[in-house]
Amino acid sequence: MHDTQIAQRAKARWYDGLTPTHWNVLRGGFLGWIFDGFEALALVVVLAPMLKSVLTPEQIGSMPVYAGTVIGITLLGWGVGGLVGGIMADYVGRKRMMLWSVFLYALFSGLTAFSDTFVVLCALRFLTGLAMGSEWSTGVALISETWPEHARAKGAGILQSGFGWGTMLAAVVWYALASTHPMGAETWRLMFIIGALPAFFVLYLRRGMKESEKWQQAVKAKRWNATADTAAANAGKQEKRPFTLTQLFTEREALRRTLLTTLLSIVATTGWWAISSWLPTFTVSLAKASGAADPGAWGSRISIIYTAGAIVAYLASGFIVDAIGRRAFLSMTFVGSLITTIITYHYTATLDGMLIIAPINGFFTLGCAYAWMAIYPCELFTPTVRSTAISFVFNAARLIAWVFPIISGSMIKTFGGVAHAALIMSSCYVLGIIIPWFLPETRGQGMPE
Repeated sequence: MHDTQIAQRAKARWYDGLTPTHWNVLRGGFLGWIFDGFEALALVVVLAPMLKSVLTPEQIGSMPVYAGTVIGITLLGWGVGGLVGGIMADYVGRKRMMLWSVFLYALFSGLTAFSDTFVVLCALRFLTGLAMGSEWSTGVALISETWPEHARAKGAGILQSGFGWGTMLAAVVWYALASTHPMGAETWRLMFIIGALPAFFVLYLRRGMKESEKWQQAVKAKRWNATADTAAANAGKQEKRPFTLTQLFTEREALRRTLLTTLLSIVATTGWWAISSWLPTFTVSLAKASGAADPGAWGSRISIIYTAGAIVAYLASGFIVDAIGRRAFLSMTFVGSLITTIITYHYTATLDGMLIIAPINGFFTLGCAYAWMAIYPCELFTPTVRSTAISFVFNAARLIAWVFPIISGSMIKTFGGVAHAALIMSSCYVLGIIIPWFLPETRGQGMPE
């Protein structure tokens, strides 16, 4: 009988059995992640005109330092906010934390448009990042705890694609604004106002979302174990709830899983940061060497098709990971990242070649390299610590990577150019190929309770 049910399920469409409630959860998380993506790229594309508006004439002479600082401050706020918000979601609930995250993110993003000094700009960017940080972990936790097993990975992949669509939207909006300059040199302020407006729509949409029943039941039953492996040891039910972040480092199996998945996250973030942030510069140098008209435009074009490749990976990741397993998917991701990065920065010497390799590189280094974080860590931890765990895995890397934009100029100089720097940084992918095989395979096992 069991075998018959499995065979019937295998023939069904992946979205069979999904209700309007399931789609509403996905829609809310997806739209929120779109606007987070919009916000992230908005800062990058308006960086030059924004700094010219808020810096003094003396400060403009050191613009690269100020540019790296404002990006680094945003990433720091994002990392801290993600960690704090993830912990709070395990105590106050996923829905409540998500609503506050959206509201505060919209508020501080809008206020960024009124920055008049560099100090005010940095303060608002830190607060925006702080609010934005918990958006991802609460959405992923809700998907993982509300969607049925046969569709969960696909839903998480679709949710993750929202960030790619958001960055694409920001690129298109800024192209339109930069072409028309409705506010002249102050047009950059409109990007943050536009980025804030849709967030209020997401806030309204999420009013109808339900709280995770799995989380509520686990809290009510006082199931404080961090992993299914420690459930038997905690069967006596501790009356006092342990601090969720502490649990990740005091329970032996939870510690092992936390450290290994966090290391994978650091590998993914380090590689992606080096490859994506230096890709436009490298492409512009190729365009100048080939005598192409408007070399600067080539940097933007390559960034867009790089992101397009990532979006394809996000949408496909849930299907791939269910077909080949979590560990194989991770190892394949970093093999592909390493190979395509070597091809991109060592063997690509023409713009035509870059048009071909950039989306393939984006498929692995941005798409697959981040899609697993929305699928796999949720399956390693129980509901009472799940949001804390996935937010730590996702954001711990940011708490390290936030310094990279600040020191990027020195790194390029030390390594002897953009291409050499990117190739050296991509060597971290070797760790990503090996580490997954020390983690448990969770395909088809369902969510731990």
